[in-house]
Order: sequence, then structure tokens, then C-alpha cells
Amino acid sequence: MGRKRTLVLGAAIALVAANLRPALASVGPVLSDIRVDLGLSGTGASLLTSLPVICLGAIAAFAPVLSRRWGSERVIAMVVAVIAVGLVLRVTDGRVALFLGSIVVAGAIAIANVLIPAVIKRDFAGHTGTMTGVYTMSLSGAAAVAAGATVPLSDATDQGWRGGLAFWAIPAAVAFIVWTLLVWVPARRNPTIAPPPGASGSLLRDRLAWYITLYFGLQSLSFYSVLSWLPSIYRDEGYDPATAGLLLSISAFVQIPVSLVLPPFASRAADQRLHTLACTIATIAGLAGVMVAPSGAPYLWVVLLGIGQGGSFGLGLLLFSLRTRTTAATARLSAQAQTVGYLLAAMGPLLVGAVHDVTDSWSVPVGLLIALMVPQIVFGLLAGARRFVGPEVKETAETSR
Repeated sequence: MGRKRTLVLGAAIALVAANLRPALASVGPVLSDIRVDLGLSGTGASLLTSLPVICLGAIAAFAPVLSRRWGSERVIAMVVAVIAVGLVLRVTDGRVALFLGSIVVAGAIAIANVLIPAVIKRDFAGHTGTMTGVYTMSLSGAAAVAAGATVPLSDATDQGWRGGLAFWAIPAAVAFIVWTLLVWVPARRNPTIAPPPGASGSLLRDRLAWYITLYFGLQSLSFYSVLSWLPSIYRDEGYDPATAGLLLSISAFVQIPVSLVLPPFASRAADQRLHTLACTIATIAGLAGVMVAPSGAPYLWVVLLGIGQGGSFGLGLLLFSLRTRTTAATARLSAQAQTVGYLLAAMGPLLVGAVHDVTDSWSVPVGLLIALMVPQIVFGLLAGARRFVGPEVKETAETSR
């Protein structure tokens, strides 16, 4: 693949990635308004934040099958279009549309989550760390913008939270047009991500694959819990909605440089154990601050959360490529880790909301998140050791563009 084509594909991947988090990150800042308008209980609000994450896991396993059937370029184009439609659907009217639209959007995001790391493995073999950094940076940057801009967008329209959430369908539609014209159409006659001979099979019995899966799931549990409930924590502390959303946005913005720099840096290291440990410790420090003294140094706490969670997420994605030898293996590991990982992660927002309802306190659920950092450290150290999943396979039949 020529240099120009590589740059075009890289830019298109970054644009698609920028539409894989606003649908999720935009809900937290206006969750209190949604609850009041639609009469959602604490459990209902927890379900609203957890259900999309459940879909990220439940639908991810279908991504390799869809890719082999239609090609990754075409499937990615389709899912970006579905994201745009789902974002409009969820604000049309009432609870049913809200939940149905959220499910549709999350299912589409799940497919893209699996396919893009495999595309990176296939087409950026010599620059996996750098492109993973660009991809992760786009995810984090978009989440940051969505977290910070949704409340002002809601205030700027006469539709309230519906207007703020519906806005994110516009960049999704743009991404669909760009990806279709610059990537799918030029590559529509070429097969993609077909598994090479001997590469089929399950990784369910592979111990390293499970270490990576559990590390990815636990760091995602922490991330989505914070994404869903941090604004509510600070609104209960007396902060206005815009400031509460700003704190979440700052945490997401901090993830941008971390996501860009850490993956290429970590990919050149002998292994990634120290990196996973350092990022988890930073997350613990941020959560501890929120639990003990949320108003004491809120900007410091969210910066620490941004460093820790952004770094952990970037490392989780990077391990999909670093611990596999072939594109097909990357797709399978990505599907397994995201299927199981996101199903595990979905427990986080639901657990935090339920425990808060029972205890009428934020300290207890945040303390539970801190306790879950212990197994994250363990699995991060195990996943960070330099090994490979599956049997030894020579990458002789990888499909390329």
C-alpha cells in the first residue's frame, strides 16, 4: 500500500474512531435531565448507561463473521451509517426510543471496535503502536468533546437534552460519506481480513488470551463507570451541570496525549508490565480522591483518572496486536476480549448506580471500583509479559489490499 493510500486510510480510521464514543460519553452530562424528563429511576438510569456497554460485548463476536462475509471496509461503512440513524432514533420520543436507539448505536459501535484493530494490524504492520495511538487518541478526544459540549449544545437548542444528543449524528453522517468515498469504494473488490490456513479456531482455552480479556474488561468497567456517573457525583456535590460535565471532559481530554504517546512508546519496550501497573495506580489515585475528598482537588482527581484510564485503554487495544502473530488472530482476540470484556464492563455502571441507590452514598460504590483495581493489576502484569496467543503460525497467507 502506497504512502498516500496509507495516510488516507489512517485519516479515515481516525474519523470513524471519532464517532465511536460520543454516543456513550454524551449521556452522562445530561443523565439527570433525562431522568427528570422521562421519570427514570436510579435503576433505570443505571440500565440506560449499562445496556450500551452490554451491547458492546454481546455484538462484538459477530464482527469477524460479518467481515469475512462482506469485507471490513463495507461493514465499517454500514455500521457508521447505523450509528448516525440510531443517534437520531434515540431522541425521537419517550423511553422506548431512547433505549432502542441506544441499543442500535452500541451494536454498531461493537462491530467497529473489533474490526478497526484488525485493519490496523493488517495495513500498518510496521507502525502498529503509532496507529493504535492515533486510533485511541481519536476515541478519547471525541469522548472529551462530547462530554464537555453536550450540555452547552442542549442549552443552545429549544430541544434540551434531545438536541444535545442528536447533534452527534452529524459527524457520524460525515464519517460515513468520507469512509465510503475514500476507503470502501476503492477497496470494494478486494477481500479483507480472511483468516489464513490454520488460523481458524477458538482462543477460549488460551490462558494469555484470557489474561488480556480480563485486563481489558476490568479497565473498561472502571472507565464506563466513571463516564456514566462522575457528572452525577459532582452534581450531588453541588456543582452545576456544565461544571460537572467539564470535569468529565477534562478527564477525557487528558486521555488524548496519553493515548497518542503511550502505545508507540510501549510497543518498543521489552514488555508492557510496568506500563499496565503505572496506569492502574494512577486510576486508583484518582478514584481515591473522588471517594475521600471529591471537592478537595477535583481537577487533580480527573487528571489522574484521565492518565490512568486513557493509558489502560490504549494498552488494552495495543495488546491485541502485540500478542498476536496474524491479522486473523488479532480479529479473534479482539472479538473475544471485547465480547467478554464489555459484558464485564457493563456491570460497572449498573453496580455503581444500584449501590448508590441502596446506600445513598457515592463513597461505597467508588470504593468498590478501587477494590476491582487489584485484579486489574494482576491481569495487567500477566497480559503485559511478552508472549503470543495461540500456536505458532507463520503469517504467509495474510490477505492484503
